[in-house]
Amino acid sequence: MTEIRNVEQELSRFNARLLAAAAFVLVGFGLLGARLVHLQVVKHEELSTQAENNRIAVVPIVPNRGLIVDRNGVVLANNYSAYTLEITPSKVTDLDSLVDRLGEVVDIQPRDRKRFKRLMEESKSFESLPIRTKLTDDEVARFTAQRFRFAGVDIKARLFRNYPLGETGSHLLGYIGRINQAEKEAIDDTEDAANYRGTEYIGKLGVEQSYEAELHGITGVEEVETSAAGRPVRRLKSNPATPGNKVVLSIDIRLQALVEQMFGDRRGALVALDPRSGEVLAFVSKPTFDPNLFVDGIDSESWKELNESVDKPLLNRALRGTYPPGSTFKPFMAIAALNSGKRSPSQVIFDGGTFQFGNHTFRSHGDAGLGPVDMVRSIVKSSNVYYYSLANEMGVDLMHDQLEPFGFGRKTGIDVEGEVTGLLPSTEWKRKAYKKPEQQKWYAGETISLGIGQGYNNFTMLQLASATATLVSGGQRYKPRLVREVEDVVTGERRVLVNDALPPLPLKPEHVELINRALYGVTQEGTSVRSFLGATYKSGGKTGTAQAIGVKANEKYNAAKLEEAQRDHSLYMAFAPLEAPSIAVAVIVENAGWGSDSAAPMSRRVFDYVLNGTVPSEEDLALTREGKSTTPVGKPRPAIEVLLPGAAAIALPPAVPATQRVAQGESQGAPAK
Repeated sequence: MTEIRNVEQELSRFNARLLAAAAFVLVGFGLLGARLVHLQVVKHEELSTQAENNRIAVVPIVPNRGLIVDRNGVVLANNYSAYTLEITPSKVTDLDSLVDRLGEVVDIQPRDRKRFKRLMEESKSFESLPIRTKLTDDEVARFTAQRFRFAGVDIKARLFRNYPLGETGSHLLGYIGRINQAEKEAIDDTEDAANYRGTEYIGKLGVEQSYEAELHGITGVEEVETSAAGRPVRRLKSNPATPGNKVVLSIDIRLQALVEQMFGDRRGALVALDPRSGEVLAFVSKPTFDPNLFVDGIDSESWKELNESVDKPLLNRALRGTYPPGSTFKPFMAIAALNSGKRSPSQVIFDGGTFQFGNHTFRSHGDAGLGPVDMVRSIVKSSNVYYYSLANEMGVDLMHDQLEPFGFGRKTGIDVEGEVTGLLPSTEWKRKAYKKPEQQKWYAGETISLGIGQGYNNFTMLQLASATATLVSGGQRYKPRLVREVEDVVTGERRVLVNDALPPLPLKPEHVELINRALYGVTQEGTSVRSFLGATYKSGGKTGTAQAIGVKANEKYNAAKLEEAQRDHSLYMAFAPLEAPSIAVAVIVENAGWGSDSAAPMSRRVFDYVLNGTVPSEEDLALTREGKSTTPVGKPRPAIEVLLPGAAAIALPPAVPATQRVAQGESQGAPAK
């Protein structure tokens, strides 16, 4: 049976469906058009900015850190470039597995893993952190070939700080290390926060820390077009970084190295200053450490070795080590007596070998009396009895008021951080230092030992050297300074850091001349005469022997019965030349006994270097290291022969004696240009 179709009805339904489909299409295109208008017109500016940000990455350019050089241009701190293997923890799911797989391609030691975990604890998870530094070319090639296996891992080229002379001068230079969280927060609170974008290292100690602003430089910015995967495609715009400035020290690194070699394995400190300007010529603390260990993050074994060593190599003894000055304090007691009118130069005190105060006997050197002594003889022969009685006459507060202006018991203001104040006692100090009333009281018997630099007296070698410079120059004072000028590496402009003189002390010239004459007598007929035999210049000095531990009342000191660490310290303060002092020195050799045995010979060799441009023979240097050399033996060598670590790779200009430096324009109170 044939079905009859209703053509009109079907046509009507088709037209209806067609109209519905057309309406749907029109509505769809309308919505697309509306959305297009919204995105292209209404949201154009916002989305254009987002697209540009997704396409362009703004990358900080870390500046090259400035060089540090000594007064003769020898490089003490520089930079070198090396590849590092870095992981971004936020892009990694299984970190331990990733590191294990990386170890199959690149050598990763347990210490590298420990350091990486420590960095993760100190840093934010999205930061790129090094798992291995200083990759070899072979390691770079191996990783590059298999990079596709390691998401979140990349190789970067970074600058590393380098200290080419190793341990030489480490305490004065300091070191750089990764910025920790506390330092980050401190930087964020300053105006320099933007300048530290991308910077991971900062100066930690010494010149590196104190002159961070000069050495860091100015961070640059680079705009880079990136792919969808975030990899750089091309550089669009760049504002280069400005390198840090070159910092020129007043230190003579050859002199520094010579002194460190003379100390050998012994502990101690030596500071040498120019009294005419306050410039520091040598700033030695022994033992030293290798600052290169800290640049890349020190491993736990090395840190434990340094931190737990009984010799305390991380302690800057020149800046932070405090010691009783012993008999080196006597010249200052003498000038205090003259200034206060408590003693005249001609007043004679009988030295019978002991000084009795109450029921306590204060001893002299082996109880040997010197007989009648005036002020000059008291210094030349180092009379204890003379200064016991003088301290008793002056009292602690008058001593404090007379000696505090020389810089004892207060910071010198040297241009590096971390200096301690030391201790010059007074009755006011004791009231504040102790809580119990019986401890706050000052007892008259406590004053006696102060006269010979014992008791509560404790000063740094920096303070003693600065006080010596002030005394022998007639009261002229300067703040000690390690940096003499800063050079802009871009413009070449040199900025001399002028060290303005402080208000001078009102010392009478005749008093200063008397003290200087007495100190000269020490080298001619006193305790340091053997050390200065045959010297071609005149110098003055005073030996000192300071107790490391207290000796019981009425008990004689016997070094043979004591452990090495309990024996007396050897000290010497000195200046040269006598007529116009250009160098003042303070040195301590811990637990080395008499000042004439160890400290004085070292000062002689410092003066030979600075004034004559010579250094001891190899034989004499070996004896000095052992604390056995007094009178120089063998023929002295030219100063150029001072051996510096890595010297073969460094151009060493000839050392210039101080007398020639003055002739070349290094005038009083101003550095040479």
